[in-house]
Amino acid sequence: MPRFAGDDPVMRPEEFRLLRDLISARLGITLSPDGGPQLARRLRERLAVLNLATYAEYHHYLRFHPLAQVEWDEAVEHLTTNETYFFRQEFQLRAFRDELLPRFAEANEARRSFNVWSAGCSTGEEAYTIAMIIADSGLFNHWDVRVFGSDISKRCVAAARRGVYGSSSFRTMSASEKKRHFLQRVDGAAVSDKLRAMCHFGQLNLLDEDRARIFGRIDVIFCRNVLIYLDTHARRRVIDSFHERLYPGGVLLLGHSESLLNVSTAFELLHLKEDLAYRKPTSSFVGAASGGHR
Repeated sequence: MPRFAGDDPVMRPEEFRLLRDLISARLGITLSPDGGPQLARRLRERLAVLNLATYAEYHHYLRFHPLAQVEWDEAVEHLTTNETYFFRQEFQLRAFRDELLPRFAEANEARRSFNVWSAGCSTGEEAYTIAMIIADSGLFNHWDVRVFGSDISKRCVAAARRGVYGSSSFRTMSASEKKRHFLQRVDGAAVSDKLRAMCHFGQLNLLDEDRARIFGRIDVIFCRNVLIYLDTHARRRVIDSFHERLYPGGVLLLGHSESLLNVSTAFELLHLKEDLAYRKPTSSFVGAASGGHR
């Protein structure tokens, strides 16, 4: 029976359980037991677009329809939150600039390359912020420097590649920094060609460990305010993938409310002046003393 305009299908408990489990398996996103009404609101538009009458039909579509992958891309836009801006969590970025960059400049002198991954980059502000800090440091001139940005959202990746931003993205950036790295246009502030050349963006589900290998080996991974949306199993899979991708001595930076407690013991805890980070163990990396994470 087709869904007519004005109808608001109710998500039955069994439909919520089916969709919750499917979303968890596919995306790793955890939904609270009482999250049915919110999930229904987020997905209601998709039922209307596909002319489906019930959430059970939508569940079947996501599992078996020939265009299921296309619909997953659409569903992601409704299921994920994308709030970001330049120089977010400045205390952590200062630690990256003042403590981590000099160490990697010394440790990587022989190969003269430096790779950073912004995992869950949203619309690109974090990746470009990282690129700005690296460029302004002057420590990696004439090196092979690459900043990779990945997000599960196709729309966010497209916005990151476009690299044009409105005023809300600059809420904590100084006017001098903005002038140095952006060109003002009619449609917004466009990232400089220098930063564009450093940054590379792609769509990626962090649970897809095989696709993550396209980034090669990484020195620093930023994954901030992503793990909080994942269930325990998904967190472990993602952290294991990060551990595999990092060079020995590589560093993982999480959001201020996130930690690897009860997730992984494979990293060392790295004490920075303003932050805590996680380091893939090595005996040869130049760094501060740290204790094993338990």
